[in-house]
Amino acid sequence: MVRDTGHQDGGSAGFVRGLGRLDATMVVAGSMIGSGVFIVSADMARNLGSAGWLLLAWLVTGALTVIGALSYGELASMMPRAGGQYVFLREAYSPFWGFLYGWTLFLVIQTGTISAVAVAFSRFLGVLAPWVSPTRWIVPPLDISTSYAVSLSTQQLVAILLVALLTFTNTRGLALGKLIQNVFTSTKLMSLLALAAIGLLLGAGGTLRANLAAAWTPQNVVPIAPDLPFLSSTAATAGIYGLLVAFCVAQVGSLFASVAWENVTFVAAEVREPHRNVPLALAAGTGIVIALYVLANLAYLGALPLSAVQRAADDRVATAALQAIFGGAGAGIMALAIMVSTFGCNNGLILTGARVYYAMARDGLFFASTGRLNARHVPAAGLVLQGIWAAVLILPRTRLRDAGGAVLLDAAGLPRYGNLYSNLLDYVVFSVLIFYILTIAALFVMRVRHPLAERPYRAFGYPVLPALYILASAVIVLVLAAYRSQTTWPGLAIVLTGVPVYFLWRRMGKAPSAAVSQPGS
Repeated sequence: MVRDTGHQDGGSAGFVRGLGRLDATMVVAGSMIGSGVFIVSADMARNLGSAGWLLLAWLVTGALTVIGALSYGELASMMPRAGGQYVFLREAYSPFWGFLYGWTLFLVIQTGTISAVAVAFSRFLGVLAPWVSPTRWIVPPLDISTSYAVSLSTQQLVAILLVALLTFTNTRGLALGKLIQNVFTSTKLMSLLALAAIGLLLGAGGTLRANLAAAWTPQNVVPIAPDLPFLSSTAATAGIYGLLVAFCVAQVGSLFASVAWENVTFVAAEVREPHRNVPLALAAGTGIVIALYVLANLAYLGALPLSAVQRAADDRVATAALQAIFGGAGAGIMALAIMVSTFGCNNGLILTGARVYYAMARDGLFFASTGRLNARHVPAAGLVLQGIWAAVLILPRTRLRDAGGAVLLDAAGLPRYGNLYSNLLDYVVFSVLIFYILTIAALFVMRVRHPLAERPYRAFGYPVLPALYILASAVIVLVLAAYRSQTTWPGLAIVLTGVPVYFLWRRMGKAPSAAVSQPGS
């Protein structure tokens, strides 16, 4: 294994280049596949109303994801450093923009996703072990305001223990984190392939043909009400404009299930031959996952009528599909598959996220302790801080209310509670898209500012494909800003909380005021 001794490695005791091409590909695929693909198609189907538009939405997400990955590949080959996307934004624009991304990543993007995936693991463990329940209280909900409470259920406890376990294992060195990632990602890739094959082979009789017979005719759609008063409600059945709005809103689900592929750029300093292997891992990992996502959705449509996809209990489409094929055993099979998937996903998220905080700290923009490596050549302090904050995000609850503002009650007449991190994740989908757009635009910026810099890999289809990515994503962002402003504007507010923090850190530390190094150095 070769140690990184470059700008951000911490000297002779720096990162260990212990990730090969296959390992890096497993980081891409494993970080992408959590629980989203098993759930989000229900809401997408309600918005779009037909099998054809549902499949096309996944294909468009897939195209955007692969184009984005190919574009990031050029930036990663130029700057294969710890921190990845943070470094790209810092070098293309300024440390300020890099910090806003890193701050939002720590505050909610990475940690909120870790929390959500951990609770998804414990939720499906509850299918097999009923004592793991969202209402079996260790500490009953304590209302801290009219909208929020804190609690500790057995479900929350298992989620916190999972975060603690994976944080600990990743502090023990890259080799153990890599082993966990490879084993669980390989298992869930095979599980997803098996789900697709079973659904297509055993459930694709007349059901799939019936769903595709009216592939482009929306039905039973949910009207989409705008949050801006000067716009009117619309739906996929309301002509081209309504279909465009529905398509963009539906992209929230498929994009959420397809994010985190960029996490491999965070660990570029630990990849062997990163100039070559990181771009290849981005291309291979996203391509494999998107192909499996499309096949999985074909399997859903083979096992279930579209109306059953739209009405799946708790949006658990994959569970409904397996129950249609295997009966009562389907729920247990799916629960086990999702537990494997979420365990591997969280390992990838935990492993990679701390490398961004490390890079920020090395620039004087985060806690100094997170910029040091332990004896096993990993940023243990960053891993622990990330784990603590992710665990904290599991504890707050939202008090659920109906459209009239009345508190929702369960069957026993007790208040129902949601999870704060779920709201936070809704808020930041909008912000994540903005950072994706900024990073793809950084490809153009770097071509202009550093035309002679070494580029071992050049983005496929440049400038057309990256420009199409920016245009398509900008349309989605504008539609979400108009029709989902209750979640988009708070997401932007979360990002903007980093503005005063950045200037405070600059004042207290030694943060750079401009790009700190040449991209080829």
